[in-house]
Order: sequence, then structure tokens, then C-alpha cells
Amino acid sequence: MRVVALHEDVLLCTSAFWQTTCTIVRGAGGEESEAPEAFVIDSPVLPDELEALPGVLEHTGWPCSGLLATHADWDHLLGRLAFPQAPLGCAETTAARLTGSFGEAVRQLREFDDEHYVERPRPLGLGQVQALPVPGKLEVGGGELELHPTEGHVPEGMAIFVPWAGVLVVGDYLSPVEIPWISEGGSRSAYRATLERLQPLVEAAEHIVPGHGAVLDPVRAAAILREDLHYLETGELPLARRSPAQKKIDAENRARW
Repeated sequence: MRVVALHEDVLLCTSAFWQTTCTIVRGAGGEESEAPEAFVIDSPVLPDELEALPGVLEHTGWPCSGLLATHADWDHLLGRLAFPQAPLGCAETTAARLTGSFGEAVRQLREFDDEHYVERPRPLGLGQVQALPVPGKLEVGGGELELHPTEGHVPEGMAIFVPWAGVLVVGDYLSPVEIPWISEGGSRSAYRATLERLQPLVEAAEHIVPGHGAVLDPVRAAAILREDLHYLETGELPLARRSPAQKKIDAENRARW
């Protein structure tokens, strides 16, 4: 797992698997805050990476006040394995999906582990879930995170903007390595609406963190956003994302269009 600082209050951890990103945000005010807080957004995938997460926070001196998930896909929920006692915050729509089908996430994780010979020290549990109103704001330390709705990839989710750091965490959107993926329950029209909703946030940010792939600057993120809109409108794959894996996703998308 690679860990880099995007801001004095933001660390980005990137998993060796699927380039899955995990963003750690310390509340505005940093070390001067009387009640320091830090949230862990999404999660890396592999057991050793999850085991290392508490050490990353301990090294920086940031206390883990809670977990945040951009959406309910299993590979974004594994922070619970690193911090089993921390509450999990997510959009109200995500909380509803987890309540109704958390067993599906557990099943998909088990299938992934079986396929790749991965052993984990404990099973994934749901634990305490806090449903957050989205759009809305969430206090962290001396600042507020902005929560913005994202639907289309799946029928629920949120993007998280850290305004004092200029960091935008978008979940499974604007990926430089993956085309728009319309999963079960997702929607082509909702995905396009989400991209249009993200556009002004991209322009306001300095760093855009996709769920999979390298962190983006606003120019690159805007270019990917245009490519993704074009793909959703025409079905033409972006030039840099035409691998066999992306063609497989495209075939799945077309079955749901």
C-alpha cells in the first residue's frame, strides 16, 4: 500500500489491488484543535494493508473518530476490519442498502478471497451505521465535510468534498483506469446526472480522488468527466480505457442500458 499526503490534513492510501483508494481526513485546525478528529473514507483491500491502517494514524497522531463509505460495494467497506469499533457513516440511501443486503457484500468478499487465496483474521461485520443526510455537511474537528449525492454506478452513494484542503473524494466515478460501470441497480441517466453534478466540484478542487486509480488534478479530472459523458451518450470507449477488462464492463453496461 502506498501512502502520500495531499494536504497537511489529508492522507491518501492506495491499495495494491485494483488501485483502490482510502482517504484519511483530519479535521480543520490540525494539531491546534482542542478535539482532534479524523475520518477514514473507504478502504484498501488486502489484509496486510488493512492491518497497517491503524499504524498510519498512530504515526501521524490522528485519532480515528469514524469511518465513511462513499457507497455500499464491498471493497469500500473494509475499514471495519481495521477499526472494528468505529462507527460507519454513509448516505441514508447507502445505509438502507446495507440494512437490506449487507449479506451480499459479505458473499462477494468471500468469493473474492476464495478466488485470490486471501485469508482474513476475522469476517466482515456491519457494526454501528450512522445514516447521514445527503446533500449535507458533516463536522470534523474545526471544519465541515460537504456531502454530495452520487447515483448511477449503484443506486446510492455520496461524494465527499474537503473544502479547506481542496480534496474531492468521488467514489467509483472519474476513474483514469475504469470506464463508467453501471452495476446492478445503477442507471445510465443517473450516472450522467452525477457527472454533471460533480463538474463544479471538480473545478473547485485541487485534488480529485477516484475510487480506483491515481489522484487527479482538476484539468485531468475534467477531461475524464468529458470522456465519461461521451461514453454514456455514444457507447464509444475512451482511448486509454479499452483493455479487455474494460470491454467486459462495457458488455455488462450494454445489457443494462
